[in-house]
Amino acid sequence: MLITNQTLIILALYIFINIIAFLIMLIDKTKSTHRGAERISEGTLFFLATAFGAVGVYLGMFSFRHKTQKWYFLIGIPLLIIQNSALVYCIYLFLNQI
Repeated sequence: MLITNQTLIILALYIFINIIAFLIMLIDKTKSTHRGAERISEGTLFFLATAFGAVGVYLGMFSFRHKTQKWYFLIGIPLLIIQNSALVYCIYLFLNQI
């Protein structure tokens, strides 16, 4: 497996997006304990997961016990992890063609 600068950039962006998604789950969990606070919508959380942040959302779900009672998070986020992984792999293959 060849590690190029492009590969490192893709990996760094993937990690960065997942850290942001994880922190947004923390922010939403914190806001959920305050009555009347403006929350982050579930649509936004799913958008982050779709935009390569599924691992961060999933880790945030179980680290903060947030959205773990919602069936669509329990099923949808693992499916998005598979989709994210497949797409990142396809991007890797495309950029490292011979």
